[in-house]
Amino acid sequence: MDKLHLKVITPKKIVFEDDVLSVSTPTKKGEITILPKHTKLFVMLDEGVIKIRKERSEDLLAIGGGYLETNGKELTILVSKSYGQDEIDQELTEKAVSEAKKIISRARDQSERQKAIITLRRSLIDIKLLKKRKKPSSGA
Repeated sequence: MDKLHLKVITPKKIVFEDDVLSVSTPTKKGEITILPKHTKLFVMLDEGVIKIRKERSEDLLAIGGGYLETNGKELTILVSKSYGQDEIDQELTEKAVSEAKKIISRARDQSERQKAIITLRRSLIDIKLLKKRKKPSSGA
């Protein structure tokens, strides 16, 4: 079975590197899935959750915005940040959602409101990631 060599890179480190069957990721225009032998592509990524399908499992990573480049054999994802489910504190994340909502409703200026919206969006992505548990792949 054909595979892609995937690298997920942040400014601090290589977060993930392995051969995979497919990768689904959020872009500015919606979610896309990259398979082996995909046509050459360079696209901007939106923050969200990427799904990495391997032969017997699926990995999930939260990402900040960034870029994706593939030639059909190799896939490189450069993002501002990336982390897995095990790096998220559910209690702190839920508290961040609650606080951000309060700040948004009572913000005194646009700057304060915008910071709270960014925190809320990021926290909701983390909650979405926590709700999706690692599961075996239906592939061979």
